[in-house]
Amino acid sequence: MATKPFYNQPCARIFAGLLAAVTMASWASVNAQVNQVDTKSQTAAPPKFIKAQDAGQFKIQGTGKPFQPSGLASSEKPYDKTRAIIRSDDRIPMISRKYPWSAIGRIVGESTDGSPYTCTGTLIAENIVLTNSHCVIDPQTHQLSKKVTFLPNVINRELQDDNDVALAEKVLYGTDFTNDKITNQTNDWALIQLNKPIGRKYGYLGWKSLPSSTLIKNQKKFIFVGYSGDFPNPKKSGYDFLSAGPGWTASFQEGCSILRDEQNILLHDCDTTSGSSGGPIIGVINGQPYIVALNNAEFKRRDGSAVVNLAVKIDVLDRLSREN
Repeated sequence: MATKPFYNQPCARIFAGLLAAVTMASWASVNAQVNQVDTKSQTAAPPKFIKAQDAGQFKIQGTGKPFQPSGLASSEKPYDKTRAIIRSDDRIPMISRKYPWSAIGRIVGESTDGSPYTCTGTLIAENIVLTNSHCVIDPQTHQLSKKVTFLPNVINRELQDDNDVALAEKVLYGTDFTNDKITNQTNDWALIQLNKPIGRKYGYLGWKSLPSSTLIKNQKKFIFVGYSGDFPNPKKSGYDFLSAGPGWTASFQEGCSILRDEQNILLHDCDTTSGSSGGPIIGVINGQPYIVALNNAEFKRRDGSAVVNLAVKIDVLDRLSREN
């Protein structure tokens, strides 16, 4: 994470070259991992892509309030009491099938050249998943993905029900990465309309667009969940039961912070890496889980070490839900 001198720099110095070095964390090969998931059994035409200015073609049924199905138990922690792994790493495996963790899943996409990639997404309505634009559009080529699949609550490469794997029918995206870097960053959000209303079974999270001052004031109060490409390591002591390897079980981090707001971009210290793009930064408000920001990128030093992570504000969801 970033050092104190970095955060003490004036805004102009922080952003001088920062966005040029931003790493969009999902567009990397996942090698053979993706091939071991039976997503090819479902065939479908490429999803219909809709620009933000044409949002009227995309209906959002969600109201911003969380939904827990009546038959689905809830848990404040992402693990069963009988199997918790808490080490020096800030992240622990999300191995709970209970709500709200049930509403978070792994996105497996296929780019135009056929190469696979992964991201994280969260149900915010019975058939709507929130993620990043760069999880459905290649920022370098500006090409739209040929196929986008959502695997809800996958743990150690296992699903509750293989029939719940859902395909994207429509995608509403905030940017195609042809604008300036600030505009691309602040609009790096996307909504995926699924071909199945699996949120009725898995539930969905609410969202709250809070002022940056409120987010920053609540230090070490937020939760981050993402299917990170470096986590979990089954060779680590106590993780041997997660034999599917990195990226196939989500990581959970409690106590991370929104550090500041720079040019409408949120800087945060949650632990992230490839695959965690689109992961929700969650605040528990009046006992209910709400997405308060959307992880999307990291700023690295020249040696490759992370300095700070970036997140997208979610006030766009308020606007879109009002328009619907």
